[in-house]
Amino acid sequence: MVTAGVVIALMMVAICAVVLYQSRVDATERATDGLRNIAAMAEHDIERNFELYALSLQAAVDGVNDHEVMAASGRLRNIALFDRAATASYLGSMLVLDANGNIVFDAAGEVPRVANFADREYFRVHQQRSNVGLYVGHPYASRLRNGSLSIPLSRRISHTDGSFAGVVLLAIQLDYFRQLFSTLSLGNHGAMVLMQQDGTLIMRRPYDEKVIGRNVSNASTFKEHRQKVEGSFTDVSVIDGVRRLYYFKNLRNLPLTIIVAEAYSDIYAAWWQRTVTIAGVMLALAAAFIGLSFAFGLQLRCRMRAESKLAMLAQTDGLTGLHNRRTLGEILNQEWRRARRTRSMFSLLFVDIDWFKVYNDTYGHQAGDATLAAVAKCIGDNIRRPLDHAARYGGEEFIVVLPDTSPDGAIAMAENIRVAIADLGIEHSGSEFGRVTASIGAATWTPEQDSDVSAVVRVADQALYTAKATGRNKVELSMVQVG
Repeated sequence: MVTAGVVIALMMVAICAVVLYQSRVDATERATDGLRNIAAMAEHDIERNFELYALSLQAAVDGVNDHEVMAASGRLRNIALFDRAATASYLGSMLVLDANGNIVFDAAGEVPRVANFADREYFRVHQQRSNVGLYVGHPYASRLRNGSLSIPLSRRISHTDGSFAGVVLLAIQLDYFRQLFSTLSLGNHGAMVLMQQDGTLIMRRPYDEKVIGRNVSNASTFKEHRQKVEGSFTDVSVIDGVRRLYYFKNLRNLPLTIIVAEAYSDIYAAWWQRTVTIAGVMLALAAAFIGLSFAFGLQLRCRMRAESKLAMLAQTDGLTGLHNRRTLGEILNQEWRRARRTRSMFSLLFVDIDWFKVYNDTYGHQAGDATLAAVAKCIGDNIRRPLDHAARYGGEEFIVVLPDTSPDGAIAMAENIRVAIADLGIEHSGSEFGRVTASIGAATWTPEQDSDVSAVVRVADQALYTAKATGRNKVELSMVQVG
């Protein structure tokens, strides 16, 4: 019962563990879907704005190459070149640079500011390569806006012969990306990164100005997202050491990658709280179930022991511990039928303590009970075969059932019992022998005889009477007669 209870409780705990594990998997999948949606939202916003900026750059290139635009007044020329781009949110500067890197047209006003950008990375790229198209450069600190961090978008201006004529520049303030990232929910320890495909960081949430422009191409997170267009992976950030679930997406039309990450501590926060509660309740229930199984098993065992004890008490004599008269009847019928079926000999001993009434009158009933118990033990100790049985017939009389026993075997058994009783040395002043003794009558039935078991009992009783009549403390054998 206890084993079954433990097994059932373990099965309950195992089922609970499987359900909780599946709940954990579901939490991971929900987090992945959420990160995918956030990356898609950021991608849509960035690509939409960059598309508008790219159109403004192309319009400026076309305007520079249009003689009518160039021949117009400064105000009209700026309107045609910059298409009011300077008024866009988070736009830093929009400039037209000549082949030497000097500002020739400035969206900020009709009179261009004085500065040279020939040393900038984007300028050198366009100067050296004619087929770059829209170029997204590395972050830099603006010289025109007191070091404000920006990212350049630029296009090449070429002469009619294809030679380098300058660059159209549009600077996007990094605060645009910072503000965009801040509107997206990523938990308390989430992170979001926009980087160029060479590993240069453009923006990161949590924001840290020190990491802007940093190259992380050697990081394992960078190696993961370079293998396919989009996907998810798990890693520990090289920046803050937090283990996160990452989802990356390489933008389709820009050389940029968005990486959105949520810390596992945030993903599993609700799951852990739910797991602790459910697991605690389940373990308590399992422990209670095992405890109840143990208690029930203990009660069942006690009941079985009580029933066994009652059954034994119903079958045995309370004073001597031998079979009682009721059980003796069952044994006699069972062994008699077996003897008749197998055609084997059947012997019976009738044991009676000599002058026992006198002993009780002399020494008292308590001493008499002790003597009965001692004699019964002698009888029981001399019965060694599993099929042999001894029972208290009544008062000071005992019967020994000896299946498959010959007359000689019955005599030998009876003599052993008689001697053992005498050797107890129990004082009996009312006996001519000075000690407690017993007379024994033996009877044997053979297969050739046609009798019932009651006849065997009567013959053994007659043999006992003969033993008492001829001197006591002796064994008498009688054969069952055919009748």
